[in-house]
Amino acid sequence: MTAEGFLEGRRLQMARGVLLQCIMGGYPPARFYGSDDGDLALTADPQQIHRLPWSSQPRALAICDADELSGESSRLSTRGQLKEVIARYAARGLAPVVATELEFFVFAPNTDPTQPFQPPLGLDGRREDGHSAFSVSSNNGLRPFFSEVYACMAALGLPRDTFMHEMGVSQFEINLLHGDPLLLADQTFLFKHLLKEVALKHGLTVVCMAKPLAHTPGSSMHIHQSLVELASGRNVFSDEAGEPTAMFRHFIGGLQAGMADFTALFAPNVNSYQRLCHPYASPNNACWSHDNRAAGLRIPASSPVARRVENRLPGADANPYLAIAASLAAGLHGIENELEPTPAIQGEFAVPDSLSLPCTLHAALERLKRSQLAKELFGNEFVEGYVASKTMELTSFFDEITPWERRVLAAQA
Repeated sequence: MTAEGFLEGRRLQMARGVLLQCIMGGYPPARFYGSDDGDLALTADPQQIHRLPWSSQPRALAICDADELSGESSRLSTRGQLKEVIARYAARGLAPVVATELEFFVFAPNTDPTQPFQPPLGLDGRREDGHSAFSVSSNNGLRPFFSEVYACMAALGLPRDTFMHEMGVSQFEINLLHGDPLLLADQTFLFKHLLKEVALKHGLTVVCMAKPLAHTPGSSMHIHQSLVELASGRNVFSDEAGEPTAMFRHFIGGLQAGMADFTALFAPNVNSYQRLCHPYASPNNACWSHDNRAAGLRIPASSPVARRVENRLPGADANPYLAIAASLAAGLHGIENELEPTPAIQGEFAVPDSLSLPCTLHAALERLKRSQLAKELFGNEFVEGYVASKTMELTSFFDEITPWERRVLAAQA
């Protein structure tokens, strides 16, 4: 839209079906978004209109809500779903507080998708080989890229907490400061967009796939969650003596009850399960534990005022609005129904069958499709449309034969 049109308040409309567009560009049958495929109105959030600092020409980006022409939020909108979950907490006098940790890889350009990704050439003329995890070294030659990333974050008002080189080859992590869930979802979306745009300027490729490299840790988007009382700002996960509260237990119980049904929302792509099938630091389970990274739900070591629950299941490929909405909705379900969690698990442990999660996209979509809980929390229209779109993506994947199949199976009798 032109700046003039935007400033005049001209309404921007878009077909409802676009909210169910799959990643290859196609659409599920029209019955999932209304047979007429009528329009939605895109309503800009006045707090989320940004001049794009990396653009050589004056350009701006506005994060919008997708609203029906009658005025209410579209049930197909993931941002709308998150706003509804936040409103349900507010009706109970509570406000969720969220922080995201996003991991990503920085690679050289990959013009041939049949070839593996490679790290960029470093200042020493070599490619990183995986020995730089948590290192202060800067021989990877990415300092100009990250300098512009930091400058663009400041220009967009994206506060950052810690930033580090992660365990993978040319893999990095940023922790965004905790705050309002909608704000953090917006910031996570903006940061991922910023990364890719700035990388292109520097002749690089940023990849937020869950598992872009074999034999290398994948990329997560851990979600830290706590609840505060609206009236006082007090963390309701801790009592006056600093001990865990019943609401803290019920929140964990709700997450345990919902994680298997919601796995397809936290791990939305075929590649997501490549990350989850290697369990260290990417736990595919609904166990909970105090400061144990093998558990899907980890309680980080902290003071009582900062007591929180970390959901370690979502990958970097997850939709931040939907992943945060699903995690918070599951926790609220536990609070509303006073669900008790299983006992905390410490040390090395075997995952009970009752706490295991789907390990393929097909299994996760089947679980979501059958989930009455998901339909109660997100509505039939959203769940059915999401499953239809993701099923198209899964079918497209199965329409191709992988190099592994040709290499290993072709010679078999």
